[in-house]
Amino acid sequence: MESRLARMRVAMDEQDIAWFYCTDLSNVKWLTGFEGVFDDEPAHAALVTHGDAAMHTDSRYAQAACNAAKDSEWRVDASGGSHSAWALDTAGASLCPKRFALEDTMTLSAYRALQGAFAKRVQEDDAVRVEPVETSDFVRSLRAVKDASEVRAMKQAQAITDAAFEHIAGFMRVGMTEREVQLELEQTMRKLGADDLAFSSIVASGGNGAAPHSIPGSKRLEEGDMVVLDFGARKHGYCSDMTRTVCMGHASEEALCVYSAVRAANEAVEAMLGPGVTGAAAHELAEQVLAREGFAGKMGHGLGHGVGLDIHELPNLSPRNTVPLAVGNVVTVEPGVYLDGVLGCRLEDFGIITEDGFEVFTKSTHELVII
Repeated sequence: MESRLARMRVAMDEQDIAWFYCTDLSNVKWLTGFEGVFDDEPAHAALVTHGDAAMHTDSRYAQAACNAAKDSEWRVDASGGSHSAWALDTAGASLCPKRFALEDTMTLSAYRALQGAFAKRVQEDDAVRVEPVETSDFVRSLRAVKDASEVRAMKQAQAITDAAFEHIAGFMRVGMTEREVQLELEQTMRKLGADDLAFSSIVASGGNGAAPHSIPGSKRLEEGDMVVLDFGARKHGYCSDMTRTVCMGHASEEALCVYSAVRAANEAVEAMLGPGVTGAAAHELAEQVLAREGFAGKMGHGLGHGVGLDIHELPNLSPRNTVPLAVGNVVTVEPGVYLDGVLGCRLEDFGIITEDGFEVFTKSTHELVII
């Protein structure tokens, strides 16, 4: 597979871009491929041209960045100061703003700083009179097709997540609070080797499960509760994402019907996914299966999303996405049914689009687990 910079430069050629100025932290991480350099602080910028790849940072990250850049095409400038002034200085006298591209995810203050830097350049050179070109999802679209190293990292993250589910299923008991289960689940992922969490874990029991993003609290697990567990690990910077729904003590007839419908939707979609299928078609199939099983309109959210450095990436499996999926896309499949005040159920795997279909990374059972 082509290197990330090679893919970036091909895309730049297609849009007649000579300089690409990048400040989005995840995009900088992806472009450089550096490990052990970044924290959560947006203290970095990158500038990619056809002959250069440079990252601007400050003294706090200088040693780690320089070490990571060894044997790569990247050069590191740890002089600190303004990213925007650095970018224009790096572009130099050959700068043509019509071909200087930036991301629309920039903060307003960063954009104003760049405008100021351009205004200063105009004062110095009357030929410079055009604002830089804005792009949307330029790097994120490239990130949607994963390379082999990214896939390895996500499989490692998912192996930790699967092992954590096995542990938590043996740990949970009636009377525990959602928060107690959440803490045990997250501590277990770290003990199993996660570098961090992919996101704050969801543990939602009984009626709380009807809220897809319920926040774990003091509610205690009760006999007969369905409990939605949505969690993931982070390894080498990459996320996993998985949901399993379990029952405490026993499963009611209603719970069994809901679970059967959700499982059928999940497995139908995973069987049809492959290159050329659209996110809209995948979502529609899930809705059709749920409707056939008596739960029309009870999902309420998109079927899935991309996963990578961020927990939500491109592409999406949703009614709005009519772009065909491509080999190398990594997506979740997470149909759900939510009955207000009663219960919620979601079954989520994630995996990669292959030439032959869909390879699921998630290894945990689709059988309903009763604790």
